Amino acid sequence: MNRLYSTLIFLAVSLTTMAQGWPSSYNGVMLQGFYWDSFNDTQWTRLEKQAGDLATTFDLVWIPQSGNCGGTSMGYDDLYWFENYNSSFGNEEELRSLIKTFKEKGIGTIADVVINHRRNVSNWVDFPKETYNGITYEMVSTDICANDDGGETKKWATNNGYDLSTHNDSGEGWDGMRDLDHYSENVQTIVKAYLHMLLEDLGYAGFRYDMVKGYASKFTKLYNEDAKPQFSVGEYWDSSRAIKNWIDNSEKSSAAFDFQFKYVVRNATDKGDWTYLGKNNDNSDDNWPLVSSQFHDGSYRQYAVTFVENHDTEVRPDGSSNGPLRKDTLAANAYLLAMPGTPCVFLKHWKAYKQEIANMVAVRKAVGITNISTPQEIASQKDYYAVEVTGTNGKILAVVGTKAADYKPAGDWKKAIDGYHYAYYVSGIDPESISYPKFEPSDFQPYTITVNVNSDQVGWTDGVNFWSWGGDGSHTPTNTSWPGDKVTQTKEVGGKNWYSKQFSINDEADAVSFVFSTGSGSPQTVDVTNVTSDKFFEISSQTDGDKYLVKDVTDQYTTAVNSVKTITGTDGKIYSLDGRLLRSNGSTSGLPKGVYIINKKKFILR
Repeated sequence: MNRLYSTLIFLAVSLTTMAQGWPSSYNGVMLQGFYWDSFNDTQWTRLEKQAGDLATTFDLVWIPQSGNCGGTSMGYDDLYWFENYNSSFGNEEELRSLIKTFKEKGIGTIADVVINHRRNVSNWVDFPKETYNGITYEMVSTDICANDDGGETKKWATNNGYDLSTHNDSGEGWDGMRDLDHYSENVQTIVKAYLHMLLEDLGYAGFRYDMVKGYASKFTKLYNEDAKPQFSVGEYWDSSRAIKNWIDNSEKSSAAFDFQFKYVVRNATDKGDWTYLGKNNDNSDDNWPLVSSQFHDGSYRQYAVTFVENHDTEVRPDGSSNGPLRKDTLAANAYLLAMPGTPCVFLKHWKAYKQEIANMVAVRKAVGITNISTPQEIASQKDYYAVEVTGTNGKILAVVGTKAADYKPAGDWKKAIDGYHYAYYVSGIDPESISYPKFEPSDFQPYTITVNVNSDQVGWTDGVNFWSWGGDGSHTPTNTSWPGDKVTQTKEVGGKNWYSKQFSINDEADAVSFVFSTGSGSPQTVDVTNVTSDKFFEISSQTDGDKYLVKDVTDQYTTAVNSVKTITGTDGKIYSLDGRLLRSNGSTSGLPKGVYIINKKKFILR
């Protein structure tokens, strides 16, 4: 009886924990594994290759919505939920492999769940019919909120013989796509099945709910109690009071992003006044960060996912109230990673400061900082701010600011790490006992690619416009107004004339994408994405809608390039066209015929 009683108690506690939106005393750190247009950086295959490095520092990685959206997309115009997982980041097999590898390395994958709205197939009210596990799921016009798109959807539906739901939107409306009526039993059934598939079939560990202001918080509770994710965080972009109300109204079935945390950090860095870390965002009682040392109700720290930048705030205009972090990125992350809550690091910050961010997390975990740890303001000056946070193993004193190096803590503090405008001190543990990850330096060699375009089939004879983007962000055209840079000079290769332009590939994740056009930008081609090597493209007279298709004919013309040479011997490193080090001794023995990079120049091995 005692063993049975203990087992029942254990099960009850386990179920209670699963029903909570975020574990208490959680010491994990999350990575946002994408940013706007990170179509190359966030390829499932590329993230999987980084699993070893990511596992040294992160317990969770949040990735984009992974279903097919009908074209190039970051996932917020979601279309398919069950049948089609060929997205802009890779196919279903690659997605499953990524999640599996992450799990084997101890990383939980967080799904971006977009259920406020949904894209249509061909008109205003039709959704895809999908079959999963023998059950067919299809949303219909009556699953759309009655007041969707300010009433425009209802006008269209009435004129075309369709009915909408009788319920108005239970949250804020959004005109971009059809807002779903979560009072609909059909919507609830499909959402529940979708969430179970994400967890039980694809293997996600939890959910990041997009735009939860768009529907009543009770529905988050409904879905989480059914699916029982270990982790759930909602994007409720508002004041702290509003975020607290959402957490409460969902009966603490989900955590939420601490937007005011981001804003106070941005205030401090923008103004060069670090006392702002101890203030609320706009002198309103509503806008204390949930995890600040001045926010007295510590019960919300468990449900606070903190951050200093994300995919939305980064692309806001400078100077806007929701604007990006413009400087002191390291100090901002040092403050983030010392504070309670669950920190979420931005992918671009990780790429730029991998070793230092990893070191910060190592100190955090050695001290035992969790999402319910207690912070205390120690010093607040214009040039520096010091906060003490008590962990399960000791304490950390984080000092950030332009004169952080000048601050000398009183008491039994020992410096663990320091850097540009930040320092970490610890008490209760020996800083020499902290183990820091070491990352192997990349052997990548930057190189230049040439993109050649022939437009004979479409009769563009006065030049081709190159509109470019993607990769590390350095590929915007010189003429930043659409349609980009116009190339009028041609070169002859293989009996055809080619408009050519060169681009630098700067790191392993870099790539460049294009739209080619003529005149003022119309007509134009389809998108040509993630180019990392020399290419010969022919613009076809065939179209996809009103855009010309582009044919890759590189194999037919590569050997006609006059600037490359046959490799006869070298003492340098030999790289593939995608920047991978193949040989370090200069030997070409055993290499297949093809194009290689040596000393930043291309060579053909015949």
